[in-house]
Amino acid sequence: MKKKYHLIDHTADFGIHVSGTSSKDLFANAAEALFDVITDIDSLTGHDSCHIEVSGEDWSDLMINWLREILYLWNGKERLVKSANITSLSENKLSAQVVFDPYDPDRHAIKTEIKAATYHQIQVKLTPSGWTARIIFDI
Repeated sequence: MKKKYHLIDHTADFGIHVSGTSSKDLFANAAEALFDVITDIDSLTGHDSCHIEVSGEDWSDLMINWLREILYLWNGKERLVKSANITSLSENKLSAQVVFDPYDPDRHAIKTEIKAATYHQIQVKLTPSGWTARIIFDI
């Protein structure tokens, strides 16, 4: 997988800077980046899928709610996300089909445990070269 994100040095936690050619790409890339930090997503097969809907006050709030919801798949249900297909997206609502594997400790190595996506320094914006986001995580 060609990296669509890079890690950000941060004193207390860690962050990522994500980009996408469209807002849908940005949100899908953010999901993939999050789980690529948690595990090697190239080792996932995409065994199952589920539908997710989230809402938010604006793009930044929507991004945090999206990442918190898919992070719950890992922290609450032990599902490792391989990819996300954003089926519908506006500034206040997102619908997606998320492809995942149930966690198998014999097959999946966990690289980093992430507790939460935070509002600290959150940025989601359209730039001349596409969409970008800056997200800080609590580890």
